[in-house]
Amino acid sequence: MNKVTPFLMFNDQLEAAIAFYTATFPDSEVRNVARTGKDGPISSAEFVVGGQRFMGYNGGPYFSFSEGVSLYVDCADQNEVDEYWDKLVKAGAKPTQCGWIKDPFGLSWQIVPRRFTALIGDSDPTKVKAVIEAMMTMVKLDVAELERAYNEA
Repeated sequence: MNKVTPFLMFNDQLEAAIAFYTATFPDSEVRNVARTGKDGPISSAEFVVGGQRFMGYNGGPYFSFSEGVSLYVDCADQNEVDEYWDKLVKAGAKPTQCGWIKDPFGLSWQIVPRRFTALIGDSDPTKVKAVIEAMMTMVKLDVAELERAYNEA
C-alpha cells in the first residue's frame, strides 16, 4: 500500500468516473468497492489509474474539484497526447488552456508530451521562454509548434 494516496470526493459520479478512467488509461483496475446496500450505488472505492492508486468516495454536492489539484499525464509523444485528449473530449471533457482539460466529473488533467518537459529543461533561458510563450497560446499542446518556438529562439 502507498503511504500517501489521493482521495477524490465525487458528487455521486464515482462509479461512472472509475469506469471512464480505467477504460481510458492502461495499467488501471478497480480493486475494492463498497456499495450502499447489496445492489445500491458505489459509495467508496479503491482503484488504480495509470499505475496510480486512488481512493474515491461519493460525497455529494458538498465538495468540488478545482484547478488547484490536477492529474498530470506523461505522454511519450504527440500521438499519445492526441489519444488521451480525444478520449477525454469524447467523454464530455472541456479543454481549457496550456494542455489542461476538465473531465465531465470536474477533475482537471494536464496532458503533457515529454518533449515539452525536455524543452523547458534547456539551459538557454531564451529558448525556454519561447517555448513557454508558445505553450501559453495553446489549448492542446502541439509538439511541432513547441519545437518550432524553441528552434527559432
